[in-house]
Amino acid sequence: MGSTPTIILAHGFWGGAAHWGRVILALSRLGHKDLHAVELPLTSLADDAERTRKMIAQQSGPVLLVGHSYGGAVITEAGNQPNVTGLVYIAAFAPDAGESPGGITQQDLPAAAPNLAPDSDGYLWLRADKFHESFCQDLSADDALVMAVTQKAPLASTFGSTISVPAWRHKPSWYQLSTQDRMITPANQEKMSARMQPRKVLKLDASHASLASRADEVAALIDEAARA
Repeated sequence: MGSTPTIILAHGFWGGAAHWGRVILALSRLGHKDLHAVELPLTSLADDAERTRKMIAQQSGPVLLVGHSYGGAVITEAGNQPNVTGLVYIAAFAPDAGESPGGITQQDLPAAAPNLAPDSDGYLWLRADKFHESFCQDLSADDALVMAVTQKAPLASTFGSTISVPAWRHKPSWYQLSTQDRMITPANQEKMSARMQPRKVLKLDASHASLASRADEVAALIDEAARA
């Protein structure tokens, strides 16, 4: 599609690139063929941003970045590349300079905060028996079980990584806000989205996993950003 940018999707904590599956199908139905879902190491913001920058650099034309959850921090840090045309945040962190996802979370602890459990290797897990109610209460129990078992835990230290130059201060942005989110409070999403003055805020009566439970609406917002 010569008239629209390449779309790169960045996942968050406790999931991988496959979390975008339903959005990928919906975007394909909308005519988007140049789609990439980056697999982040979740070892530090620097590592994750660098992996994303490398994927951006592999594209020959303009790129639209989309981030879910912690992926929003990644596109905020990686999105200043010259061929990035816009940023789409899906129930995502959008930290300012010097802010971290962990710091923002501490300002307004989400309902699921007690369900996070560090292990002896330094990884932070979302308890499998609490995954459904915490992350994706609007998905089926079967879907939640697969997400819980396949979750990709970050190194806990990644939560404290701070943003250097936030791309949303320099690039057009769009934001999807989940009003039933138990991982990033709706109030925090309101604050982050308001200050970035996005082209559009889409509020969905959805869990943190809106990319799966409301994939068509999420894809429509991404499509709108791609055609802007």
